[in-house]
Amino acid sequence: MGDVFKALADPTRRAILDELADRNGQTLFELCSRLTMKHGVGSTRQAISQHLNVLEEAELVSTTRDGRYKFHFIKTSPLLAIVDRWLAQD
Repeated sequence: MGDVFKALADPTRRAILDELADRNGQTLFELCSRLTMKHGVGSTRQAISQHLNVLEEAELVSTTRDGRYKFHFIKTSPLLAIVDRWLAQD
């Protein structure tokens, strides 16, 4: 669960998750374009790719390859585990 908190600590990674929640299954190029236009994130594609790797290691993002394109999808199950942790105490 610590990896999830570390992944969510960065505002760029949260913006990536926001974009995937808004429109799931985006390529790196699509994500970079939307992050620049909607969030003012000026990171390089390499930097966004590194953020995606952190999110994937925390199991917040999954990827699939179709030909030469790699599509990124949000995974909410780690977030549900965190919510359940505190809501179960009521």
